[in-house]
Amino acid sequence: MDPVTLANRVKAGEVRAVSRLITLLESQEPVGQAALERLNGSQRHAAVIGITGYPGTGKSTLIDQLVTAYRRLGQKVAVVAMDTTSPRTGGALLGDRIRMQDHAVDGGVFIRSMATRGERGGLAPATGGAVRVLNAAGYDVILVETVGVGQLETDVADVAPTVVAVVAPGLGDEVQAMKAGLLETAHIVVVNKGDRDGADTTVKDLQEWHHKVVRTVAIKGEGIPELIEAIAEHQRMTDLNGKRGM
Repeated sequence: MDPVTLANRVKAGEVRAVSRLITLLESQEPVGQAALERLNGSQRHAAVIGITGYPGTGKSTLIDQLVTAYRRLGQKVAVVAMDTTSPRTGGALLGDRIRMQDHAVDGGVFIRSMATRGERGGLAPATGGAVRVLNAAGYDVILVETVGVGQLETDVADVAPTVVAVVAPGLGDEVQAMKAGLLETAHIVVVNKGDRDGADTTVKDLQEWHHKVVRTVAIKGEGIPELIEAIAEHQRMTDLNGKRGM
């Protein structure tokens, strides 16, 4: 497929073309870069939301609930989930795509696992390109989940105007997040598994460091509407500040 045709099919929202172009970008094929350049100047503006945090905080469950909630609002949703790299193939181990398989039959949801391939910032090298492809393809919401290695996961701020950091009570996440700079990167902090012992203390401690803290119990769907409103509020402020700077 030549770059012009591929780019046109992406802009038409063809899922196979979207997948093909992302694969070409991961493989650093020249035809992929040429097609990506054809997507420059797209007038579409997806809401790109980064989800970062530590293993065990329930990021994937939280994202699964966000996908469900945004779909109920009539939004087309894409998920770009970073996974650890297979030492045998160099590809992603696909853990997140398996965990979100309930959405596999929904034509309004696109889920892609990407291998970090040795990158230490929590993202794959082709993440930014993948986000641009999904934006051009007409997705309204793009959720970017980092791999979950913790302290170096600040690169997500380069691709997502809204960054959500997920912590959980009892795991020491709040202290580590402070040290790692995640609280400086994140626009919203989520205390997931908020029904656990120590959740009240974790929320209180984090509120001393960050202006927006949301408590959730993702596995039960609790706190998801509040999180979506917090994300929307941040996006409104970002848009307003952007217009003022024009």
